[in-house]
Amino acid sequence: MKKATSIILTAMLIFTTGCSLFSPYDQEYGVYLSDDFDDLDKELNCKTIVIDAQYYTKAEIAQIHEKNGTVLSYVNVGSLENFRDYFEDFEDLTLAPYEHWEGEYWIDVSEKRWQDFLVEEVGQSLKDKGVDGFFIDNTDVYYVFHEDKIYEGLVSIMKRLKAMDMKVIINGGDNFVSRCIDENGTIKGVLDGVNQESVFTTIDWDNDSFRENDEEETEYFLAYLKKVKKAGGEVYVLEYSQDQDITKKAIKKCHKLGYTVYVSDSLELTSQ
Repeated sequence: MKKATSIILTAMLIFTTGCSLFSPYDQEYGVYLSDDFDDLDKELNCKTIVIDAQYYTKAEIAQIHEKNGTVLSYVNVGSLENFRDYFEDFEDLTLAPYEHWEGEYWIDVSEKRWQDFLVEEVGQSLKDKGVDGFFIDNTDVYYVFHEDKIYEGLVSIMKRLKAMDMKVIINGGDNFVSRCIDENGTIKGVLDGVNQESVFTTIDWDNDSFRENDEEETEYFLAYLKKVKKAGGEVYVLEYSQDQDITKKAIKKCHKLGYTVYVSDSLELTSQ
């Protein structure tokens, strides 16, 4: 069964509240996508931390590195947001509006101009700032536009980013990643691992709340993540919950499977 992952991170870049359900300190993993360095708690101590480093200076990233291990930067590969300063340069490559997210558009990743920009300008600038790798979002463009050229465009981008000697973690993108594995038997040379949102929990958009995920959904994603791990990939899980029992259950299950997990009590992924 093929399905699109829940794409939540893209619009979560500018917020002022939100934290882990448990202590935000000494975590194995944390995703904090504020665009303001002052919003990031300087006492955070994560083995792996995700930020949107396009908004951070080299000195600020060095300061984050003082207390944290691997620092990954969010990079939106498959869509284009109108708040990015390069929006007008690539607006002509957009394919369609991104449903539910005003001001965001799916982009044609098969276009070399977009590929070159992501690697030679965005990727290189982030590497120069001192991040250890990339947290890639919206490879689900391949789910929405299920064409060989879109798949091949994504593969090209990932391989070029990997060739920079940088870590590449893909958020979501189960259709894209599954095809990579099916065709090659491995993810080597394309990516290092995946981050999957909402495996054990889900968002009730109608009631603005979180709840335990449907069993069928959980089983689908667990089978997919098992496939990723077997293919040599690291697995990260990002859950949203305000229920202690559901949270503890998700963390226990992830640890048993050898997955790195972060649970937030808010969609607003900042540390303040």
